[in-house]
Amino acid sequence: MGDTVAARSIAAGFIWLAIVLANCAIASAEPVVPRTRDEIARSFSPIVKRAAPAVVNVYVRHKVKQRVSPIFNDPFFRQFMGRGFGIPRERIQNSLGSGVIVSPEGVIVTNNHVIKSRGEAEIKVVLSDKREFSAKLVLEDERTDLAILRIEDAGRQFPFLRFDDSDALEVGDLVLAIGNPFGVGQTVTSGIVSALARTRIGISDYQFFIQTDAAINPGNSGGALVDLNGNLVGINTAIYSRSGGSIGIGFAIPSNMVRLVVNSAAQGGQVKRPWLGAKLQPITPDIADSLGLDRPVGALVKHVHKAGPAEKGGLKAGDVVISVGDKEITDPRAFRYRFTTRAIGGAVKVAAMREGKRFETDIALIAAPEDPPRDARKLSGRHPFSGAEVANLSPALAEELSLGEDAYGVVVLKMARNRRALRYNGVRAGDIIVAVNDVKIKTTNQLEEVVTGSARYWYVTLKRGPRLLKLRIGG
Repeated sequence: MGDTVAARSIAAGFIWLAIVLANCAIASAEPVVPRTRDEIARSFSPIVKRAAPAVVNVYVRHKVKQRVSPIFNDPFFRQFMGRGFGIPRERIQNSLGSGVIVSPEGVIVTNNHVIKSRGEAEIKVVLSDKREFSAKLVLEDERTDLAILRIEDAGRQFPFLRFDDSDALEVGDLVLAIGNPFGVGQTVTSGIVSALARTRIGISDYQFFIQTDAAINPGNSGGALVDLNGNLVGINTAIYSRSGGSIGIGFAIPSNMVRLVVNSAAQGGQVKRPWLGAKLQPITPDIADSLGLDRPVGALVKHVHKAGPAEKGGLKAGDVVISVGDKEITDPRAFRYRFTTRAIGGAVKVAAMREGKRFETDIALIAAPEDPPRDARKLSGRHPFSGAEVANLSPALAEELSLGEDAYGVVVLKMARNRRALRYNGVRAGDIIVAVNDVKIKTTNQLEEVVTGSARYWYVTLKRGPRLLKLRIGG
């Protein structure tokens, strides 16, 4: 009994000693005034010195023809206003942004909205050391809002940033944003990763953004988001703001998506993404409840394309996709990002739920096929499609035009702006022609045969986004 009491006393003594030592450790961890130059000089400067030389300013000069109303071509107006009145004139538009050199040969990635132009464009890039070079546009990808440039100075070696794995980022990680806000010159700001996988931003087709509170302002678009290794983890693209300035909510395209577009430019200049061959929709709380899911996450398979990768992999309408590889899927946008950032070739493991049971399957990573061939043709005559360029819809063209996995038939690519086309009001580029005068349209050849001749009225059924329009157009 005495031994037990003694043991307890010794244990209590050790506990009190541990508490005293812990308090001493806490006290010693209290903030203190820096005492040496090295303690004062702690900063991000080593990272900036490594990363900043690879971030450039992008200047674009657009030559744009001013549109003038056709009424001003009338000789009556020219008689009083002069011969030059009403003639389209060229004007210069300047735009400014940032870019990142991602190879020693001078390959630059920036935002597509920085260089986008309707006319001729002259592109200049200025390095942090004030060297200036002309650049050539190699690839535009509107769907990701990315563009690839190349410095036109063969033989030189340029500073560049290496890609890091954006999937390795975690909320709370420190990051730096480097760019040229408001044209004041290269600027560095710091912050943290505020959120990952933001999908409801509405900036591009592929939405899966890194959110950061590092200050991003107009002119930062196309600049670098770098980690503390000095590597590229994102391309700064947009901000949420009510005033036009930074309020600490900025968005960057993840480096894994950027790498895909850069590699596509190197392999021929066309972005090819894996095609699922299925249409997905979000899981609502009601759908989750009806399917016996404990929470509304995943992507519901709504439609499966015949003979597509999804069907061959065993997916069916009603299945709920829950992961791609080892990454959980929260909604269709997340699936799209996880699936399309994989390289063409091979397969990826996809997990899904069916009737409450989980299963896995391998989905082939292939590009969308152009079957049937698009057979694009321009139509003429006295009908609602006069001046229109139309094409057969294939999975490849539907993907290109963002029309969805279940789109089929004939699509209007362009609609001429002439008097006859304006007379037939109602048909627009992007419309899918479903039927004309009660004839279901399947091919461009069939459409051309149907509209040959004349009619007093044309009864046209169009699919425009999710809506089905039925029009009666005068002949």
